Amino acid sequence: MAASENGLLLPSVEIPRWQRHAEYLTAGMMSEWGCEVICLFAPDVVGTGHGNGHQYQVVECWRQEETQPSRTVWRALSSLVPNSFRDEKDYLVVRQSLKQCSVLRLGAEPGPFAKPGWFGDLRSWVGETIGPLGYQLKGSFRQLNADPSFSLIRFDTDGPAVWFKAVGEPNQHEFPITLTLSHLFPGQVAAVLATKPNWNGWLSPEVVGTNLGETQNIEHWKSAAAALARLQIDSIGRQGDILRAGARDLGLLVLLDGVAPFFDGMRPLMEQQSKVLPPPLSGCELQHLEEQIRRALVFVQRLEIPDTLGHLDLNPWNIIDGLTQCTFLDWAEACVAHPFFSIEYLLEHFRRAIGTLPPIEAELVAAYVREWDDVQPHASVASALTRAPLLAAFAYAFGSNFWNDQCRYRTASTAGYLRALTRRMSREANRLTDRISQ
Repeated sequence: MAASENGLLLPSVEIPRWQRHAEYLTAGMMSEWGCEVICLFAPDVVGTGHGNGHQYQVVECWRQEETQPSRTVWRALSSLVPNSFRDEKDYLVVRQSLKQCSVLRLGAEPGPFAKPGWFGDLRSWVGETIGPLGYQLKGSFRQLNADPSFSLIRFDTDGPAVWFKAVGEPNQHEFPITLTLSHLFPGQVAAVLATKPNWNGWLSPEVVGTNLGETQNIEHWKSAAAALARLQIDSIGRQGDILRAGARDLGLLVLLDGVAPFFDGMRPLMEQQSKVLPPPLSGCELQHLEEQIRRALVFVQRLEIPDTLGHLDLNPWNIIDGLTQCTFLDWAEACVAHPFFSIEYLLEHFRRAIGTLPPIEAELVAAYVREWDDVQPHASVASALTRAPLLAAFAYAFGSNFWNDQCRYRTASTAGYLRALTRRMSREANRLTDRISQ
């Protein structure tokens, strides 16, 4: 704690907007307060009168420097009273956090990563796993995610670094999907060294290469586009294994069956829009869009390009371009779908990261198509790609399941999001009409 003339202050760290809280908090506690910590949970502050604008996090001290900052002091819990603190709310949160920790120690766990002591257990397990490989843990680590049921930590070793990841609801399916894909597509998906099934967790070696999120070099993006096509082609015939692992089924038949119920949900959402701009789609416009999507799905289905492994979250941070191949990470949004949807998602992220550059986008698509030309007629590939922007937008909206969750889509933010996706489909449908008529 920090001592002041008006009482004690809890350590605080300022976290920039849009940054990972756990990573900045643990780094700040070390650099500013001389204490290496691991995040446990955000305490329940109900009933504390909490309203000072601070966000609280319960952390466990893992190591501390021999020399502490002069402004810090340690206090026995038994010595603390409300007026020990400059802000009495801090005292109330400390007492409530201690009660929560006591409950957690008795086994009432909201998740494995809220209970004190879990990090020591994890570190021992990681050390035992990498020991037979000839490596040992070094002291340093980075905690990137802090949640009772989720964890993401990078451990330094005297060899290659390793990553531990664990998932909880609603992403528990990522655990079996990752194990299945790492087995089916070694190298194209990160390897799994060991698993902790009771935590839905696994350990992987760090993938060496250039993270696509850190580069604007077009060659890396072209390499990723080509690698995506090769991974999808390799997945042909393995769709059943991927679906049984928990990937979403967004095949053309599923999407065809989903067109009508999706638009049945969109009509009342458009009618409920209160803003004038952007204008909501009318009933006639929605009906026309529904028919356009259904016709496009039937057309692409007749081209007989098989559904493959897909990735609904194909952002550049999930792609590592190595010396000989690309590796794709984070498969919570895995699906089985028409392959050309995924290249559209990669192009969308390219536009956000680098800008709308049609000539370079054409190079990315060409790198992707070259792989498919070896297994599908070029005319079929070209026809399917023409309709991919429209159908990819529909598959993304349909696959989110927000439209089918009344509790969620009734919130203003989710309703607005679904309306925006539907307007995007309308724009893509108009562009498709223009391309076909030329």
